Amino acid sequence: MMPLLPRHFCLASFLLLLILQPSTPDLESDKSALSAFRAAVGGRSLLWNLSAPPCSWTGVICDNNQQIIELHFPGMGLSGTLPAGVLANLTTVQTLSLRYNALSGPIPPDIANLTALRNIYLQGNFFSGEIPPSLSSLQNLVRLNLADNKLTGSIPSSLNALSRLKTLYLEQNQINGTIPVLTMKLDQFNVSFNRLTGSIPSSLSGMPKSAFEGTSLCGPPLSSCNDATTGGGSGGGGSKLSGGAIAGIVIGSVFGLLVILLILIFLCRKRKAKKEAKDVEVAAAAKQAGGTAGYSLGKSQSDGNSLVFFGNHKGMFDLEDLLKASAEVLGKGTFGTTYKATVDMGGLTVAVKRLKDLAVPEKEFTEKMKEIGEVEHENLVPLRAYYCNRDEKLLVYDHMPTGSLSALLHGNTATSARTPLNWDTRSSIALGAARAITHLHSRGPVSSHGNIKSSNVLLTKSYEARVSDFGLAQIAIPTTIPSRINGYRAPEVTDAQRVSQKADVYSFGVLLLELLTGKAPANSQLNEEGVDLPRWVQSVVREEWTAEVFDLELLRYQDVEEDMVQLLQLALECTAQHPDKRPSMAVVTARIEEIRSQSATLHHHNADDGSI
Repeated sequence: MMPLLPRHFCLASFLLLLILQPSTPDLESDKSALSAFRAAVGGRSLLWNLSAPPCSWTGVICDNNQQIIELHFPGMGLSGTLPAGVLANLTTVQTLSLRYNALSGPIPPDIANLTALRNIYLQGNFFSGEIPPSLSSLQNLVRLNLADNKLTGSIPSSLNALSRLKTLYLEQNQINGTIPVLTMKLDQFNVSFNRLTGSIPSSLSGMPKSAFEGTSLCGPPLSSCNDATTGGGSGGGGSKLSGGAIAGIVIGSVFGLLVILLILIFLCRKRKAKKEAKDVEVAAAAKQAGGTAGYSLGKSQSDGNSLVFFGNHKGMFDLEDLLKASAEVLGKGTFGTTYKATVDMGGLTVAVKRLKDLAVPEKEFTEKMKEIGEVEHENLVPLRAYYCNRDEKLLVYDHMPTGSLSALLHGNTATSARTPLNWDTRSSIALGAARAITHLHSRGPVSSHGNIKSSNVLLTKSYEARVSDFGLAQIAIPTTIPSRINGYRAPEVTDAQRVSQKADVYSFGVLLLELLTGKAPANSQLNEEGVDLPRWVQSVVREEWTAEVFDLELLRYQDVEEDMVQLLQLALECTAQHPDKRPSMAVVTARIEEIRSQSATLHHHNADDGSI
């Protein structure tokens, strides 16, 4: 008979088993905390089915072990004050995004209990009070964005304890005092438009000037602190400007304004002179063509050539009607200038593209025009007619009254504002463009568009996509290649006239990224003209802050973030460096249709299942 084991040995074994037993997430505790959070600030803006598991709720992201690791509630209309002791119970959360809501009151100091936090996005709210010094206990924190709030007080020096911090955004607040010496290695930093004074620490001197504008700070990268004093002396008036210095500044400012005014007058006169010279040239051409007003779209012909129509449009107008039409410039593109022409007969409005040079003989050009004219699809801008002789090549298309996607996303002039486009409109435009390009590719292995970009995606009055300029890349010589064109070009393309279907897929992927981010692409690093979108998005996604890539206008809509992430993943697949790794346009179209179908089903389900 075996001897009985001592009681303390049995107890120790039992405790050991408890320790070694795999831990399971306390879902009921998490559910209780999230329900309290929703009750305090969410109201009916968070449409959760409270009888379902929290991991199925909108904005709540879990890992494979059903632990909540991310909370994404951007632009969801949250309001009120964050309750203390609620979020602090969600100890496994790594990302907290409450940006662009209407939350107010202080930032709860017990948020520091979320020791797993890597990313905090609280920008675009009405948080007040001081930055909680307790944040310094978040040793895993990589990104902290508290911008565009009403925070006061100073920047706590205790933030130096955040050794892994890479991003610190505090701009557009009411923070005062000086910037403490920050010892962590920051990649992104901004304290602009605060009430900060004093000198900028040398550790931040490499940041851009924009990071400090709208403050009373001095030192690199801003002007030297000595420039703000009269002589650098320690006397009682050493920190104030003398009367002579003030007078000098005033005189210098007035002189500078006069110089600027003279330059503006000179530029205006120069532009006016150019316009007058162009009008004379146009008028002469119009007179030669028999035109009476507006721009001339061509010259009179001596060889008997006329417009060649496709479909049932023949006889609606002739070449003489087109040459006499009043016209206005819509834009100058890759292959020439496009005009809006209103034909006197019935007030018909068409778009006329005036090609400059051809890369093929005229016989091959006419054959290509016949091929393009036969292409019909509801998402393509059809070629209605063309004209060609030795001096002029004119293409006649349907006029799209809403303009291009590029103009709506970015504004087509210095003074025009962006047109807000919601998720449904953007995804619909993406699907329409994808269907058009898929149809082009279905005509044969060598059939491609060759010039996919947002300015070639035109829109009807109901914002339906119509792709234009298809087939021109193979026959027309580019007249201008701005940086944004290169931003769409696949890396393997060295000759603009030799574009494959896989290169089209790359360009379309950039177009998807443009729709999702609201940023204009360019073949360069981030600048005023645009951004190398695939490289930028990939760098952001690698750093695990995917939500930051999306256009702020999109984040104001509920229940679409998952759909946007799926479309973002598809766009990244399209912009793969190696052509063989890119999907076909048929697959791309099917994926977008699936995303939109899932989105429509989800919204219908949320509307009908009694969720609260």
